[in-house]
Amino acid sequence: MIPWVQLDKAPVPGGGELRLKQRGSEFSIMLGTNELMNSRLSGSEEALARLSCEHIRGRPAPKMLIGGLGMGFTLRTALAELGADASVTVAELVPAVVAWARGPMAPVFGGCLDDPRVAIHETDVGDLIRFARSSWDAILLDVDNGPEGLTREGNDALYDFSGLAAAHAALKPGGVFSVWSSGPDDRFTRRLRQAGFSVEEVATRARGKRGARHVIWIATRK
Repeated sequence: MIPWVQLDKAPVPGGGELRLKQRGSEFSIMLGTNELMNSRLSGSEEALARLSCEHIRGRPAPKMLIGGLGMGFTLRTALAELGADASVTVAELVPAVVAWARGPMAPVFGGCLDDPRVAIHETDVGDLIRFARSSWDAILLDVDNGPEGLTREGNDALYDFSGLAAAHAALKPGGVFSVWSSGPDDRFTRRLRQAGFSVEEVATRARGKRGARHVIWIATRK
């Protein structure tokens, strides 16, 4: 079996360290002993984008905000689903992740970062949410393994009541706030409803029909 090779590592603002590993054509990004993403497992990240795009289809010049670049699966699917008049802003907190996307993982990204509809911001997605008012048609979050701060404690503010209120205010009426998770969380579902969203909880798979079960919340601003 081909062994894993660590290509690089990078600090996460606020604590922690990401590690980029490669085995043949397969890539993995780790946080400690947790594998955050793997280039062979893209199904639920693609579903995050596809489900979100279905809810905003037909809107003129839709504006989408994606929190977390990851391995680009959500971004690539969004670009395939959205029209030429769309714009997609990606907020990535760790600059090295953007460098990996343009460097060793470039084959995985397939040139999507060069799409003229894409803008990459090396910043906290929470800042782009908090300073916006009725600005986004869709906000997609895939920055942790669920609605709690795994990659860093500061991310908890994205999922508490004040964070959800900020997301609600940042969306245009009828816009969607979509959150990826490795598993269900009934308390988060209740917080979304309390923040004024109508909520759909969708089960999806990491890979085909046999991959791990993941959850996506599609929360619509009423």
